[in-house]
Amino acid sequence: MVSQVEAPSLHSSRPLTHQVEGLVQVFTSVHRNFFTGVMAQALRIAGQGTPVLVVQFLKGGINQGFDNPICLGQNLDWVRCNLPRCIDTAQIDDLEAYSLKELWRRTQEVVLQSKYDMVVLDELSLAINFGLIAEADVLNFISQRPQHVDIILTGPEMPQAILDIADQITELRRSHQP
Repeated sequence: MVSQVEAPSLHSSRPLTHQVEGLVQVFTSVHRNFFTGVMAQALRIAGQGTPVLVVQFLKGGINQGFDNPICLGQNLDWVRCNLPRCIDTAQIDDLEAYSLKELWRRTQEVVLQSKYDMVVLDELSLAINFGLIAEADVLNFISQRPQHVDIILTGPEMPQAILDIADQITELRRSHQP
């Protein structure tokens, strides 16, 4: 028996590689204890050479906006709102609102430029539920992102419209009370 394998040539009409479509993943919990797992996933992917962006929308306090990201290794950029405190309520002042909107604008900009292959949008559900970022803007962003980009959204009470378009939903819950 003879077997023959046909290898694609550089002049073939068939593509040499197959581009995988990015996933939309949601991690949600009523408890705020799952970011470690998401960050471990981001670090693992970045360690394999994939450019990763982690954006924490409601965290502040360490002068870590887009102008001063923390770079973990060569492939993971981590930014927060450029604020002196963490946001934990819908009532924010004008400077905080500006900083949050600027973070959202810059995040969309770099993702649409295909600078990153994985993007973690941490506590985005809280920003939506506080009315600080419009749900429609998030849905539009997800649909307009480059096709290969993985998006991970985190936070409690994720809006149903986002859950409806997610490829994977991970809901963390306690199995017993301590």
